[in-house]
Amino acid sequence: MSTGQHPPTATDVDAAAARLKGHAVRTPLLFSEALSARVGARVFVKPEVLQRTGSFKFRGAYNRMVQIDAACKAAGVVACSSGNHAQGVAAAARLLGMPAVIVMPSDAPEMKKARTRALGAEVVEYDRATGDRDAIAQSLAVGHGATLVPPYDDPHVIAGQGTVGLEICEDLAALGLAPDLVAAPVSGGGLLAGIALAVKSRHPQARVVACEPAGFDDHARSFRSGVRERNAQATGSFCDALLAPTPGALTFEVTRSLAGEGAVVSDAEVARAVAVAFQDLKLVVEPGGAVALAALLEGRLGPSVRTVVIVLSGGNVDAATFTRCLAEAGA
Repeated sequence: MSTGQHPPTATDVDAAAARLKGHAVRTPLLFSEALSARVGARVFVKPEVLQRTGSFKFRGAYNRMVQIDAACKAAGVVACSSGNHAQGVAAAARLLGMPAVIVMPSDAPEMKKARTRALGAEVVEYDRATGDRDAIAQSLAVGHGATLVPPYDDPHVIAGQGTVGLEICEDLAALGLAPDLVAAPVSGGGLLAGIALAVKSRHPQARVVACEPAGFDDHARSFRSGVRERNAQATGSFCDALLAPTPGALTFEVTRSLAGEGAVVSDAEVARAVAVAFQDLKLVVEPGGAVALAALLEGRLGPSVRTVVIVLSGGNVDAATFTRCLAEAGA
């Protein structure tokens, strides 16, 4: 199925970086001696947990919303999200002086719903197992005359997320290094597609790996089959940020050629990664944000490489879930 839009390019990522300058946090690229010793490679982490609203999502939301025609801004925006895109859109809307309505699953972490409301957005809840969030969002957008801000399947959103990859390349270049492998969590694929555009345009031989929770490995299966596969269920993992039903149509156009490989980890392995991030990196990472780290720690990223970058995509975890991860990992 076509979205009717063309995928963005690496040039679009560069343009997004200019729009985001001064608004998004340029998160650091951190070398980890502890992780490097564990896996026998030079390991860096990109902590988007330090980004505005605690995840990479602000980048794509702002890049999309800052380009909305002035005549349409008063009607605001509508988005659907389990929490991180919700907060990114709400924060961008507040900065741009626009109203925002966010469609969120009723089982999304209470902290994410509360923070979305605190940023000034209206939250409309739905049942993830039986509801159609896209249909609900579309209806609300029509009713409000508002602009839809998709969580991933939009060229401006993808380009904004791609600034994560651009910064990785620039910061490694400043150290005289190039990435051999960049691994990132994936849900609908906006982050992965954007990173792939930025990284592969500069380092064509680098590998870009999609990391997913078990049972929601639609990208890994889609890469193998060559078509967009669907997950059998809508719930069942505590990686709530990574439960999109299928790869995005637009994102898959990019990732099937520029990424093309996936790694899958269990919730128990993710819990251990959350604990490792806390103990070794001194960072709080939500389960969905830790799947690439879990894939590294479990040896799921394929042949050994020299320079690895792990994207920690979000840190919006409630206290109960975080405590559970530490307990399960014996931390």
